[in-house]
Parts: sequence; structure tokens; C-alpha cells
Amino acid sequence: MKIFSLKTCDTCREAIKALGASGADLIVVDVRSQGVSRSDLVRFHTEFGDALINRQSTTWRGLSQNERARDPVELLADHPTLMKRPVIEANGQLYLGWKADVQNALLG
Repeated sequence: MKIFSLKTCDTCREAIKALGASGADLIVVDVRSQGVSRSDLVRFHTEFGDALINRQSTTWRGLSQNERARDPVELLADHPTLMKRPVIEANGQLYLGWKADVQNALLG
């Protein structure tokens, strides 16, 4: 199972802790320090569309209108912390966030 997270994100830390406690074999990718490949960003955007961009983040609020209007994949490539987190890849399926539906799907 691969989890794209941010080490300073409380939700990501909660997800990593719960998934690790369940015995899942985790590969953790820190989007800030390790980045996210363009191919992964394209897959994520294809799966989640505009929901992938966190429009409530500090990073988003700091962008100009011109920057906000850019192609979402390019914007995320330049500002990976704009991505809603975590993005979890498990058994060929992608999940966004750590709400009850994702927890139920991954933890049972």
C-alpha cells in the first residue's frame, strides 16, 4: 500500500498510524520532500478531478488568480502541498482523504 502524505499533516499521520497498526505494508511518500511524479499526478487528477486540489490551504490562498487558473496537474507539480491528502493506493484502487468511507474500505 502506498500513501502520499505530508509529514506535518495530522490527518496523514493518523492514517499512517491506523494503517500501520492494521498490519498494512506501507510505502510512505512525503509530497514535499520526495515530490510526486507527473504520471501519478495525472492518475490522481483523472480519478478525483478538482477534488484533488485543496482550495482551503495556505498555499492556495497565497496564489494569484493567474496561478489558480493554470492546468491543475502543472499547478500540483509546482506546488505539491496543494494536493488533498492523503492519497492512498491499495490493491489498484485510489482513495482520497481519511474520512469514514476510506477508513471502512481499508480497515474493514
